[in-house]
Amino acid sequence: MANVRLEDIKRRFNNVTAIEDISFEIPDGEFWILVGPSGCGKSTILRTIAGLENATSGKLFIGDRLVNNIPARQRDVAMVFQNYALYPHMTVGQNIAFGLQMRKFDPKMIEERVMTVARSLSLEHLLDRKPKQLSGGQQQRVALGRAIAREPQVFLLDEPLSNLDAQLRDDTRAELKQLHQKLGITRIYVTHDQVEAMTLADKIVVLNQGRIQQIGEPQSIYARPANRMVATFLGSPPMNILPAKFKNNAFDVGGQLLAIPANIREELKPQQGQGFDLGIRPEHISLKEPRPLRVSQRRDEGHEERELEVEVKVVEPLGRETLIRASLPGFSEVLVNVQAGADVRLHSGDRITLELDMNQLFVFDASTGEALYQPK
Repeated sequence: MANVRLEDIKRRFNNVTAIEDISFEIPDGEFWILVGPSGCGKSTILRTIAGLENATSGKLFIGDRLVNNIPARQRDVAMVFQNYALYPHMTVGQNIAFGLQMRKFDPKMIEERVMTVARSLSLEHLLDRKPKQLSGGQQQRVALGRAIAREPQVFLLDEPLSNLDAQLRDDTRAELKQLHQKLGITRIYVTHDQVEAMTLADKIVVLNQGRIQQIGEPQSIYARPANRMVATFLGSPPMNILPAKFKNNAFDVGGQLLAIPANIREELKPQQGQGFDLGIRPEHISLKEPRPLRVSQRRDEGHEERELEVEVKVVEPLGRETLIRASLPGFSEVLVNVQAGADVRLHSGDRITLELDMNQLFVFDASTGEALYQPK
């Protein structure tokens, strides 16, 4: 096992910069996940660590070794690809053993290790089958087994669950976590799925447009996102973003006034007409009784207004809860996600009142997206 350290790594393809100024260090034995939207550079980082891409500049260390000029086969890393990359003419046992055979391990030791890995992945009854005879989940486990059998210093996984159906994806995700706890190999995992990132990682690296947006423990990033991109990427449903302006000592959201909590007002010291993006997660919005849609009138001095009136656009029953997507009057492009009880009966076009927990309000810079205020 080994730690992995990147120092100012850049990767350019002709005139296109894929990643820039990437620096972080993964301690020995930890499980880190690179997450972000498509094209953010996460797979490029993984391939650079593996030696399948060469960094344009910067330094990459695995353990104490500078590996920039060391070929992939000598880096002692194992990689699991999105498409599994199994040899179709080989059996499961032969696929798992292949990396060991290429390194000329003793045949008896290969046999013992293959059986140990197969038992840990519940594959021992499939050792004589070929990949075409396996389900997607079984093929995924074979690919994992081939990597595990090598006992590498670093384990790299590039969206390994993306080809699985929903139930199998959940099951395999749990198996991956159990395997990491058992083996303790330094693991770097790439995904665009924030649920995988939140449930699996010791730490998350959030990327966007080739740059790091934030690094931290999953719950810490969820609770204190550094900017609007991170806030809306992590969380399902995502954080609601409400465009607002400071007006008459309140936040004006589409003609409806929200009282500014004293601690936010003191910290921001907003100016008349200044624009902000307000962020609030769906679990911090409660549904009040339906009533006729109206535009809130100007608040009386000292009145703590924390309600928004919206029009229901989509209702999604999810079994134990109902997800409501609603729009602000005059701002049909701004949708508000609300989590309500399973017994809620609403339809598109219904007018409802939402109550916001103003103690859970985030404030972002409207132009840069940087977090200006986060709940304590």
